[in-house]
Amino acid sequence: MPEEKKDSKPKKAVKKITKPSKTTKTVKVKAKVKVSKEAIIEPIATNEITEDTTSQDSIIEEGNSKEISSDQFLKDFDWDIFEEGIETVKDDKLLEFDKLIEENFVDTYNESVIEGEIINLTDREAIIDINAKSEGVISLNEFRYNPDLKVGDKVEVLVDIQEDKTGQLILSHRKARTIKAWERVNEAHDKSTVVTGFVKCRTKGGMIVDVFGLEAFLPGSQIDVKPIRDYDQYVNKNMEFKVVKINHEFKNVVVSHKALIEADLELQKKEIIGQLEKGQVLEGTVKNITTYGVFIDLGGVDGLIHITDLSWNRINHPSEILELDQKLNVVILDFDDDKSRIQLGVKQLSAHPWESLDSELKAGDKIKGKVSVLADYGAFVEVADGVEGLVHVSEMSWSTHLRSAQDFVKVGDEVEAVILTLDREDRKMSLGIKQLSSDPWTDITKKYPIGSKHSGLVRNFTNFGIFVELEEGIDGLVYISDLSWTVKVKHPSELFTSGDSIDVIVLELDSESRKLSLGHKQTMDNPWDVYDKTFAEGTSHNATISDSNDKGATIVFNDDITAFVPNRHLVKEDGNKLKKGDTAGFKVIEYNKDFKRVVMSHTILFNDEEKKNVKESLKKSNIKESDKSTLGDLDVLMNLKKKMDSEDKK
Repeated sequence: MPEEKKDSKPKKAVKKITKPSKTTKTVKVKAKVKVSKEAIIEPIATNEITEDTTSQDSIIEEGNSKEISSDQFLKDFDWDIFEEGIETVKDDKLLEFDKLIEENFVDTYNESVIEGEIINLTDREAIIDINAKSEGVISLNEFRYNPDLKVGDKVEVLVDIQEDKTGQLILSHRKARTIKAWERVNEAHDKSTVVTGFVKCRTKGGMIVDVFGLEAFLPGSQIDVKPIRDYDQYVNKNMEFKVVKINHEFKNVVVSHKALIEADLELQKKEIIGQLEKGQVLEGTVKNITTYGVFIDLGGVDGLIHITDLSWNRINHPSEILELDQKLNVVILDFDDDKSRIQLGVKQLSAHPWESLDSELKAGDKIKGKVSVLADYGAFVEVADGVEGLVHVSEMSWSTHLRSAQDFVKVGDEVEAVILTLDREDRKMSLGIKQLSSDPWTDITKKYPIGSKHSGLVRNFTNFGIFVELEEGIDGLVYISDLSWTVKVKHPSELFTSGDSIDVIVLELDSESRKLSLGHKQTMDNPWDVYDKTFAEGTSHNATISDSNDKGATIVFNDDITAFVPNRHLVKEDGNKLKKGDTAGFKVIEYNKDFKRVVMSHTILFNDEEKKNVKESLKKSNIKESDKSTLGDLDVLMNLKKKMDSEDKK
């Protein structure tokens, strides 16, 4: 444990006059002494008095005594002090003494930074005089940064240990530097002063900088106003910085070199902005390249060239024609009120390509070009440098099934087209490719007359039918009812797939509306024409019930004919009902070729009452059908009447 701190203000006193000893320093003085009033003046003036080194009033230099008259001496002599033997020191004298101690002696118990002087250097240590009772010692390792250290240099130190086990005063220069460095860094931050630092190395996201002996962080974004691609160029260099952030809790310091540059650029920026005018041509440097444009440094002011203002020709990315740090001339197109956003252009410095377009070109002319851009709605074809025309997808082929331009052309293809429209004022041109070939609908009646048979490809399905392509540009629709004579089709995909070859017959043709109605089942004989006689009403058949349900039973004769037997027509003569698997005789009570319906009965063979019911139901059905029939159906009605009459006779 260190010794307790002693009182730094020593007491001051004057001893009483005693007989001088051999070791007491005596001088002859003519000064203030206390004697009795009866004493003889002359001996007193020559008395020898003891000098107390702690009394400020009795300190005098030998040989500088001054003759004082006896009257004056007696007048000024303080008899009370002489009798008490102690002289009281005034406060101003004590303050002066304290001041002298503070100026000349160091308190080693204080943790403040002290300035010392190197008085000796050994192989391992430096001896430092800090004006204390003993000199301090510092390891030379703490002075590695200063190879020119020598005796007499002033250094900042901090008392580390008052006394080690050998009684030596141990000092620290490293701790003193750290404390002073933090003081300087905080002062630089508060006053926004510029500091000089040494860039030591790279680190993640930036650089490590030595500032006043402290390691500070320089973010990569704070090195320069321009993006930095090579950080190593700044390593081992001295640079000026501004302290922008201090974290006292974690002892972190952040510095910026960019802040100093921005301050200078701000002055240049104000000067440049004040001179900006629309249409003005300036020289700039490519600062940054993005997908939508290029940022240009105009000397402290940034402007943007949109990708559409870089070239009259179509480009996919600005890097195709520009690179970083490239110098180029730009024209000011526009800026906002405070000129913080400046729109620049490059292509405006050259004439528009449309102005050099052949003046003799007109609608209907054929022209060649290269496909530059593809879109879902069409393709842009460059017919000259900077001049493009649009070929809409509908103008690529006479076929109506071409849905995307990618199905017909690709970027870079050389194509020939016909100019459909040409607007030089609005600088627009529309082109067509299908116009290079004749319209297949012009002679459609000769190629595809009604009733003619053809083969085509299934191109598309709908809920109501399929589209069949007979040739490019000629499509026809086959309704779902015209797909099969026998199969009841719910959706065309049940019978066909896209790309299938199919035989069709032209049913209807409307050349003006470009509509073609086709039929597939018409290419085959209708098997129901044969069944008109085989399954005519009143004909009898022996058959086996294939299946039954709550409503009745079904009898499968072949792939085309499946007859239905209602429940009440399944009753046998004994009163029981026929069931699945039973074989019996049946009579056709209804036949409809159009609806592919055959209804049969077993009961009617022996039940006269059931015959009457059948006749009544037939009459009702005939009345309903007659309401829908036209004059062309009179023959059908006559035939039906004859059948009913023949039934009555039986």
